[in-house]
Amino acid sequence: MSQDVHHPDPRRWLALLFIAIAQLMVFLDGAIMNIALPSAQHDLHFTDGGRQWVITAYGLAFGGLLILGGRLGDLWGRKKVFVIGLVGFALASGVGGAAQNLPTLLTARALQGVFGALLAPAALALISLAFTDAKERAKAFGIYGAIATAGGALGLLLGGVFTEYTDWRWGFYINLPIAAIGIIGVLTVVRDAGAHAGRGRLDVPGAILASGGAVALVFGFAKAESDGWGAGVTISMFVLSASLLAAFVVLEAKVKSPLLPLRVLTERNRAGSYLSLALSVMSMFGMFLFLSYYFQLVKGYSPVQSGAAFIPMAAAQAIGSTQIGARLSHRVRPGLLMGVGYAVSGAGVLLLALLDVDSSFGFIAVAEIVVGVGIGTAFMPAFSLGAHGVEPRDVGVASAMTNTAQQMGGSIGTALLNTIAASATTGYVASHHGSTSLTNLSLVHGYSMAYWWGTGFLAAAALVAFFAVNAGNPKRQSNVAARSAETSELQHAE
Repeated sequence: MSQDVHHPDPRRWLALLFIAIAQLMVFLDGAIMNIALPSAQHDLHFTDGGRQWVITAYGLAFGGLLILGGRLGDLWGRKKVFVIGLVGFALASGVGGAAQNLPTLLTARALQGVFGALLAPAALALISLAFTDAKERAKAFGIYGAIATAGGALGLLLGGVFTEYTDWRWGFYINLPIAAIGIIGVLTVVRDAGAHAGRGRLDVPGAILASGGAVALVFGFAKAESDGWGAGVTISMFVLSASLLAAFVVLEAKVKSPLLPLRVLTERNRAGSYLSLALSVMSMFGMFLFLSYYFQLVKGYSPVQSGAAFIPMAAAQAIGSTQIGARLSHRVRPGLLMGVGYAVSGAGVLLLALLDVDSSFGFIAVAEIVVGVGIGTAFMPAFSLGAHGVEPRDVGVASAMTNTAQQMGGSIGTALLNTIAASATTGYVASHHGSTSLTNLSLVHGYSMAYWWGTGFLAAAALVAFFAVNAGNPKRQSNVAARSAETSELQHAE
């Protein structure tokens, strides 16, 4: 029997540091690109349609390949897949930074999505396998949750700095030193405790159906945002996605080595975690988007000022995740902690729904802090529950479902809330006889309507957490996970 089953890896905290540094690269990248993209568009002379595709190309590849990436980690070893993802993401970033035309930039973004889909599930899986003690697991996922939720805000700040003081290309180049640190650290200190737990064959038909269905779904929401919900291509993509995903579920119930074992989805705590995450991210993506618009379009903030304005939220998220969520998670039932966290965050978004053109930054900062504390507290147990009770051989694909829930929630939320805000803005102008002097008033009215919906999504996430997540004593759960890992090691030794 392996000694490591009884004695935790003494370098696990250092390993967490390097995994977190590497994962931060992915969280930063999207936010930086959102700020830096207008400069890239001006420099490379492409249209607004091309600008949308720079975002969509990443989303399609990342969202479409997450489940496959998670299963490859289970089959090949999470450390190996994590390093492949790191190296590939860094190389794709280098290509993006050096791009001289739109096709090269689109290729780089798509490749970032491909390698990000390998990287993200492997990161969660490695943390899940390294930390089985309840208190340590809570701290580890608290740190991960803080990075996940604060990375976007930091990315907005860095994007503003690069745009104003250097060059948009540094939005890509910044990934190279981060990746280098991550690669060296992962190779030297990270151990994959479940590297041999899931040897088997890859379900190729399942991979094709799952990836195709996810790509069609993400593309459908992207087209809904740009072309409208009633557009032919939007409806066609949703129908195609539903057909492919339904065929995928039927296939997975029959094959011997499924890409996504249905047992991962049918356990109510994991299912509740995935659903509540998706609902909350629908709100959070919209909140970041419209608050960024508000700072720049209504308040006239520069990109750097706009990024800095998110610091209260980033700090509050870190506190909520590491000081509240992590400290209470081994004492409080996860569903209760998540539900309260989502409810608190919803109260903060409700405050943002009350914004007007002349609202002070002090008021906005209070709302940000409430949102940040709540979502940081909720995300910590939600990330941990994503792999609740799974066998070691399924940790990668279960972790991929956590990432998929976030990706799909973001795609749905961005498309839906953008549509709601745009419709409300147009309606406000029309009801005031099209007066151009009402521009800021109409914009804020649109943002406010989107925030009301965002509050509703967080309320729904809280209800799901309260009633669907019924996991009991976290300490007992970690002991079950440790015994499961021990059994896997014994089977491998035999």
